[in-house]
Amino acid sequence: MSESKLPSDIDRIVGENIYRQRRRLKLTQERLGELLGLTFQQVQKYEKGVNRVSAGRLYEIANVLEVPVGFFFEGAGAPSFREAPGLAEDTEEPRIAILSDEVLQLIDAFQKINDASLRRSLLATIQAAASAFETRATQQEQYEQ
Repeated sequence: MSESKLPSDIDRIVGENIYRQRRRLKLTQERLGELLGLTFQQVQKYEKGVNRVSAGRLYEIANVLEVPVGFFFEGAGAPSFREAPGLAEDTEEPRIAILSDEVLQLIDAFQKINDASLRRSLLATIQAAASAFETRATQQEQYEQ
C-alpha cells in the first residue's frame, strides 16, 4: 500500500471521535454497523483509525450519530502549510492523545452536569489535583538526582 493510502493521525482522530460519540449515545458497534449497512468489524476499523473513512461515509456516520461532520475533526488542530510534504520545519511527529474508557466516562459524566458553577468548581478541583501531583513528581525527580 502506498504511503498516501495509509491512515494518518487525522484518520485516528476521526476514529476516536466516532468511538466517543457512539459511546455517548450508548450504541454498540454492531448497532452502528446495522444503521450504516456495515459490519461491526468495519466500524471497529474506522474507530481504531485502521481504515480511512470516506467523505460520503463520514456524512452518513454524522447523521446517524447526530453531530455535524466537523465534530469528527475536533482535536485535530487547524491545518497548516507545514503539514504539506517538503515544507515541514521540524520532523517531530504530532502527539495524538488516546482517550481511555475512564477519561471518556469522566467527560460523559461532566457533560451531564447542567450547573455551570459546579462544572467550574469541579474543573478547578481536578486542575489543582493534577498540578499538585505534577509538583510532587517534579520534586521527587529532583530528590532522586
